[in-house]
Amino acid sequence: MRLLPLPALILPPTWPSSCSPCLLTLLVGHMVGSGSLSRRLGGLYCLYCLHETQPFKPPFRIYLSLRELKNIKDLIVASKERGITVVPPLVKRMLERNMFLFGALDVNEASVLERVNQLMELQNARVELAYKKLFANTRIEHFLHMDLGVEIDMDIIKKMSSEYAEAKKLAIQEARTEVDVQNIEHIIEDKKSIGDVVEGIADEWNTERKAFYQQTGLSLQHSSEEGHLLQPPPEREDDEDFEHKLEEILSEPN
Repeated sequence: MRLLPLPALILPPTWPSSCSPCLLTLLVGHMVGSGSLSRRLGGLYCLYCLHETQPFKPPFRIYLSLRELKNIKDLIVASKERGITVVPPLVKRMLERNMFLFGALDVNEASVLERVNQLMELQNARVELAYKKLFANTRIEHFLHMDLGVEIDMDIIKKMSSEYAEAKKLAIQEARTEVDVQNIEHIIEDKKSIGDVVEGIADEWNTERKAFYQQTGLSLQHSSEEGHLLQPPPEREDDEDFEHKLEEILSEPN
């Protein structure tokens, strides 16, 4: 049986994060499928390599259902019968490195696209929760929800800017009858006023805020609306139960 070398599976740093769950799903399907032993072992090996070489921090974990855990047990038994002794230590290493995310839902029976969407929703939910925890103890959220135009009283600034421009223009026109103002006439030429400059900065601020909301998944509504806060993800207790089941399966006699 010929396995791919590890360097051939290294993902580039620019690899889109949305592709990793899809690849992991594909490899799990090869590992627990009904194909030949070499194909299933190749899926296991590639799954390990992909997890170890993915450029994302924290790395994506591998979701497995109880049925898939039993399929791994069958794969270990089959490999022992063929004299391939490297599989049990490899699975044990993957468990020790906490690569798996265990659950009761057998998502492999659904479409690959549906599973990818579920994993992406889970990942986005965790990111959103992390942002909300970060903002809970800082003034970042205050500034994110700040309307710059209201804070600096944009209407007053524009009014004062217009009045200043008119006063400047009037003063130069009156002085023209008394002195030579050729060298200072350029200051009344039609240029962008202070009010227009500040308004442009406020518009850029609002654009940046909206882009940040889109990137983080945070709502434009004030986060004090407790009813819309995301519930934290389940604790590790459920995962530990499945790990114990896996250990029991792997410890069963062949």
